[in-house]
Amino acid sequence: MRKILFLLWISGWVLLTGAQNAGNGFLTGQPEDAGMSSMRLQKAGELIDQYIADGKLPGGVFMAVRYGQVVFLKAAGNRSVDPPAPYRENDIFRIASMTKAVTSVAIMQLYEDGRLGIDDPVYKYLPSFEKQTVLDKFNEKDSTWTTVPVKSPVTIRHLLTHTSGITYGEFNRGKIMAVYQKNNVLNAGLSHAEWTSEEFIDRLGKTPLVFQPGERYLYGLNMDVMGRIVEVVSGETLQDYFRKNIFEPLGMEDTWFYLPADRHDRLVPVYTVNREGQIVQADASNAMGADINYPLREERPFYAGGGGLASTAKDYARFIQALVNEGVFNGSRILSRKTIEMMTSDQMILLNKEGKGISSRPGETFCLGFSLLTEEGNGINSKSPGTYEWGGYFNTKFFIDPYEHMVFTAMTQIAPFPNEEFWGKLYAILYSAIED
Repeated sequence: MRKILFLLWISGWVLLTGAQNAGNGFLTGQPEDAGMSSMRLQKAGELIDQYIADGKLPGGVFMAVRYGQVVFLKAAGNRSVDPPAPYRENDIFRIASMTKAVTSVAIMQLYEDGRLGIDDPVYKYLPSFEKQTVLDKFNEKDSTWTTVPVKSPVTIRHLLTHTSGITYGEFNRGKIMAVYQKNNVLNAGLSHAEWTSEEFIDRLGKTPLVFQPGERYLYGLNMDVMGRIVEVVSGETLQDYFRKNIFEPLGMEDTWFYLPADRHDRLVPVYTVNREGQIVQADASNAMGADINYPLREERPFYAGGGGLASTAKDYARFIQALVNEGVFNGSRILSRKTIEMMTSDQMILLNKEGKGISSRPGETFCLGFSLLTEEGNGINSKSPGTYEWGGYFNTKFFIDPYEHMVFTAMTQIAPFPNEEFWGKLYAILYSAIED
């Protein structure tokens, strides 16, 4: 009821004051017009500036929206050091695993159109997944292994919840990495210079699963498989499907797998941490083995549904604002309210009870494509129960808080990021600014 009354109030405020749409679908005005304190939000800016001054953060673009109004937008720090060049609000960042949310929405669009079922076996769309096996015994001496058949096939729901048994070989050293390396499915989570999406996913389908489907949570290349399913079901490339059904309806003009040439100069550099603990600009030799210039490649038929997109803070804010608006932004609908309710429901109740979910802390769980905070987690931090979120490898973040009707996205570009406490401090300040 509080939210309904406030939405009615703010609608009246727009009519009475003549508040303008900012030209990007968001309302303009003072933070107080959206029930937030300008003074408290100033402290959020001061925290960002302090981390930059202390050499703990290179900078970036930070944006919060409440009730459709931008209440905080800050570009700070230098996107490059030689020569120094400040970050700009329209800079483009590699959003990596924040791509997963877009792919999840695409799958849910196809679901609500009746073109696939959430519990459909993956092999219904991708034949290479029909005869999957599960890793059994591994011989460390010669890196050979044995397998057992799957007890039940991998489903789309398994992919959406990272319970398929598919993982990232690069992040699991030992036998798992050895198996992934032998099957030649490493280092393709962002892009690949030679393979197509079809070739990569077919290789992955023939790679043994780490465990039986549905047995537990393990983060992995699941959304990359879903991206290929989108292509098969729609008959379009993932880029074309995204553009037609998500990006163009929402006005996301700067979100791409491969950037058009006229946007190349807006892609910011990547930073990393050297052996002395200093933040330095990354190059091919110190970027964790990843080709950090993948968004600048000529477009080719490899679209990483789990990590390949680059975007801006404002573009991504349009996307998550549509979700908090129950599927609608700036007059365009991308999902129905009921589909979003389903998508943001706890999918790990049983696994959490068995200690096989995403977290050992009650209330930290997973829905269809996002981490989720439930009532049991009320008090872990300032976020409301029902908040869903994720981040990206290069230190990008977003959250969607339906109760407070607030969304937040932050674009920085540093991997690894050794000062994770920064995010908790920033979120605490943002929530402390709520006054209504």
